[in-house]
Amino acid sequence: MMKNLLLLSGIIFTLISCSIQTKAQNGKPGKEGVSTNSKIPFNQKLADSLGADQYGMKGYTIVMLTTGTAKIEDKAKKAELMKGHMENIGKLAKEGKITVAGPFLEKNQRDYRGMFIFNTKSKEEAESWVKTDPAVAAGIFNYEIFAWYGSAALPLYLKHHDEIAKENP
Repeated sequence: MMKNLLLLSGIIFTLISCSIQTKAQNGKPGKEGVSTNSKIPFNQKLADSLGADQYGMKGYTIVMLTTGTAKIEDKAKKAELMKGHMENIGKLAKEGKITVAGPFLEKNQRDYRGMFIFNTKSKEEAESWVKTDPAVAAGIFNYEIFAWYGSAALPLYLKHHDEIAKENP
C-alpha cells in the first residue's frame, strides 16, 4: 500500500510541478493585465478561453482506472472492448472533455491501470463521461475520482500531439 501511495504521490507531484513550472514561466498577472514576468505579456483572451483564474490555474477531475472485476476470457471480445476504449478516449479528447489520458507502465498494489484528467471540476460530469467507456461498462476497469487543481494551459498540448506521433495506438 505504501508503494501505491508513493506512486500516486509521485504522479500528483509531477503534475503539480508542471503546473508550478508553467506558473513560474508565465508569472501572475499584474496591474493593467501585464504579467509580473516582463518577458512574457499576459494574454487575457487566452486566459479567458481556457477558464484560467488569476494564477493561470483551474479545476479538473482526475479519474484513476483500476483493474475491474470482469474476467473476459474471449480474446476477440476483450480486443473489441479495448478498441472501443481507445476510440472513446479519442472521441472525448476531440470533444474537449479529456485533457490527459494514458496507461501506467508498471503494476502497482492499488491496481491502477491508467489515468484520465477530465476538463471539468464536476465529479458527476466526469463520472458520466468515464461511464461511456466500453471497457468500464463491461467491468474490465473500475475507477476512482479525485478533484485536482492545475494549469489552465494543460489542454493546449493536445493540439500538438498529432504533430509528434508517427502512429496512433
